Amino acid sequence: MTTQTKQSGEPTELKRVMGPKLLLLFIVGDILGAGVYAVTGQMAGQVGGVVWLPFLLAFVVATITALSYLELVTKYPQAAGAALYTHKAFGIHFITFIVAFAVVCSGITSASTASATLAGFLTDGLAINGWIDGPVASGTITAIAMGFMLLLALVNLRGVGESVKFNVVLTLVEVTALAIVIGVGFYVVLRGDGDLGRITVFDSADDKGMFLAVTAATSIAFFAMVGFEDAVNMVEEVEEPRKIFPRVMLTGLGIAVVLYMLVAISVVSVLTSDQITKINEEEGRALLAVVSVGAPDFPIDKVFPFLAVFAVANTALINMLMASRLIYGMARQDVLPRQLGAVLPGRKTPWAGIAFTTALALGLIFYVQQDPESDVVVNLASVTSLLLLCVFAVVNVACLVLRGKRHDDIKTFFTSPGPLPYLGAVLCLFLVGPWVDRDAIVYEIAAVMMLIGVVLWAVTFAINKATGQGNSAFEDVDSLSE
Repeated sequence: MTTQTKQSGEPTELKRVMGPKLLLLFIVGDILGAGVYAVTGQMAGQVGGVVWLPFLLAFVVATITALSYLELVTKYPQAAGAALYTHKAFGIHFITFIVAFAVVCSGITSASTASATLAGFLTDGLAINGWIDGPVASGTITAIAMGFMLLLALVNLRGVGESVKFNVVLTLVEVTALAIVIGVGFYVVLRGDGDLGRITVFDSADDKGMFLAVTAATSIAFFAMVGFEDAVNMVEEVEEPRKIFPRVMLTGLGIAVVLYMLVAISVVSVLTSDQITKINEEEGRALLAVVSVGAPDFPIDKVFPFLAVFAVANTALINMLMASRLIYGMARQDVLPRQLGAVLPGRKTPWAGIAFTTALALGLIFYVQQDPESDVVVNLASVTSLLLLCVFAVVNVACLVLRGKRHDDIKTFFTSPGPLPYLGAVLCLFLVGPWVDRDAIVYEIAAVMMLIGVVLWAVTFAINKATGQGNSAFEDVDSLSE
């Protein structure tokens, strides 16, 4: 599969370097990343001991949507993902652009969440080991997060093969770190110091009813279950995608939810509700607290923060991979400035897309860190969930629309059970609403980021119209990231 750039005529094919094992590690690594480390404590503060329930409900919504993705990606195995399915279903170029840019923004906000979480774990590790004294200034946290984003850009410039191999290492670290939390949790329970009975106790710090509290926690937990959709945008770098995608994606989701629920059980078994409340008030990290409280006689707590750093880094790596390649594809389709489609000749990596998405991430990190009163990690995680829930609702509807269209030349390799796309669309839209108790800043950040996309589209439209070089319409959505 080789394509030519409109500007230079040079080949810019993407290499098929991912087999079943690499794809599974990619999906598991992306799902397991920053989510469980960043939001478990806040979720426990909302629902108490039943914190495992929002993870389970988020898994159900994610799996229903994943089935729609599988039906579509095996039918249209191109890297455009949600944008391709939207265009196939509705054929409206601007809507296609909005969906594609929403996916890009979700990747950037997810990576920014991961970088902020990583900076916190890193400084915690330095403090626990006695390498720094006193509280760390917010400016230092911001500098660490931004420096990490620049490091990721360099890794992505090396190429997807190198990035995915790095992902393997980080995924193994992720699983190791979560296994430590689970092991410590069950060790505490077995020695009689934990209380497994707390996993059935509902307790809302805000005095909400169970339905509203669990709904709000599920909307946060959804951030921890996303990641499977990133693999769809890497489909052209996967070997035999129609054959391996369904079983690998569903396996990855299953592994993730089992680990999440075991981690949640460990958190509420080891930490009391008062300890969880104090951790959240001090912007602490619940998983680190489990290790520190549950195994104070072992030096695990001195190592765990650094394991968490590498684990959280994985989320940012994968999301920036996806975002940069989608920007690359949109630029080549003349809906973003053509300069953003530039490819590094030797490495064949989309350097302009990497630079653009990195710049947006740096700006976002700097902006959200300016308000010391806001919960930066939770708000960024909520923006990611909000954007992706909107995209997932569209994908579920697109799945239904495309079922009703005749495609005699396209074979169906996988079909989501009949009514599930309807249910998926309804559930996603329900979790988008204001009744899930998101902070207003979450909607504001999402709106501003999407406005940036609309402005870019309008500027590109004006340039294309003035030069006569394009019409700001997708010429070939099938090859958006080809």
